[in-house]
Amino acid sequence: MTGIATFTGLDPTTLGDLLRVASADDFDRWQDQIRRTGGCADPIHLTGWSLTKDKTTGQTLHQYSTDAEPGGRLRLACGNRRASRCPSCAFTYAGDTYHLIRAGLAGDDRRHIPATVRDHPRVFATLTAPSFGPVHNRPNRGACRCGIRHPADDPALGTALHPAAYDYAGAVLFNNHAGDLWMRFTTRLRREIAARAGLTQRELKEAARLSYGKVAEFQKRGAIHFHAVIRLDGPDGPDTLPPSWASVDLLTDAIRAAATHPYTSVSVPAADGQPTRTFRWGRQLDVRPVKAFADGSDITEQAVASYVAKYATKAAENTGTLDRRIGELAELDRHNVPDHARRLIEACKLLDPLYPDRRLWAWAHMLGFRGHFSSKSRRYSTTLGELRQARADYRAAQERQALGLDDREPDTVLILADWQYAGHGHTPGESALAATIARGLKQNRETAREALLTEGGAA
Repeated sequence: MTGIATFTGLDPTTLGDLLRVASADDFDRWQDQIRRTGGCADPIHLTGWSLTKDKTTGQTLHQYSTDAEPGGRLRLACGNRRASRCPSCAFTYAGDTYHLIRAGLAGDDRRHIPATVRDHPRVFATLTAPSFGPVHNRPNRGACRCGIRHPADDPALGTALHPAAYDYAGAVLFNNHAGDLWMRFTTRLRREIAARAGLTQRELKEAARLSYGKVAEFQKRGAIHFHAVIRLDGPDGPDTLPPSWASVDLLTDAIRAAATHPYTSVSVPAADGQPTRTFRWGRQLDVRPVKAFADGSDITEQAVASYVAKYATKAAENTGTLDRRIGELAELDRHNVPDHARRLIEACKLLDPLYPDRRLWAWAHMLGFRGHFSSKSRRYSTTLGELRQARADYRAAQERQALGLDDREPDTVLILADWQYAGHGHTPGESALAATIARGLKQNRETAREALLTEGGAA
């Protein structure tokens, strides 16, 4: 266990609880459970039992009960993707997202995605939100409009220069409709590709398939934008070659045309003092080819996958909002939510009864955004579910081996079980210990990864 000096900064209550946990007879078993969760900050507690029997003879091969566990409970990882809620589970989620995105760029034999996918036209595109009013920023040249050169960590960055004139209502309505705007963009993109290939929509489906993997990111001003890997395949996906006319230049040109086309817009009707609004993507549009290896100018497969994975575990927290649903506006005072985020949340509250089907208040903590933070088209690559199942199968195989059951066919074994939810989380002392375990595990993973990259000579 880590030396007690590690915890000298804790308050007396937490430190006392930590000493209680660490001195308990079953501490080693508790620590084993927490290590199995990866140091989860908010583990799920279960009570119950399982019984493994031979189907033919009825012989009991193994039996387990949580009665012998610390506190009579089994602890499982919460699985929350938000780094602000559970860094450990978010680390696992980011790793899965990395492998999902990279598999669609470099291939993955285990997921039946051939390495030839590297030869398909693919780009990394960023589509941004429009302006809702001037904000404090750090331009590449000169100072902010306010006349100040803001440091990188200045909390004023992203906040409105003139709050009274800023369109907070428009900002949260854009966030709320961003998913719809993305759907219109992808629909238009297929049409633009077909037009450049001299094909009809029906003929395009028979010749090529558009695939993508994307992630949402909140800018400091509280507006959502999307980063996406967009790829052209043959008609059956990544394992079929794209047609001869498909190229990175054609795909790039089609993306730029689709993003700026009048069809790629979403209209929000007027309602009780709110004007009719039509939302389109912002003027900043970045489309860059994805290369297998660095050449000094373009971005690489690994860089793109790492970038997407990083933002897959974040939400709107960098704007100062809360990372959970808000029950009442008074919570903003208790959590010291900054003025810019507060005004966006208040706009959600104001607009909620005017657009009841958009559920703006339910998503006020996300500044109106209600879409998936990371998503992909069906044939882009593997799925997060498949990656989780592979991890679960690996752990199950380890357990079968430890129990001496690995030489038995699965269909010859009968498992009976009864599980009940018994709560979640840690006591204050357990939380401090779990955080230490999580940091150690993460450091070990990063060290092993760096060693692997060094050994393989990867960039």
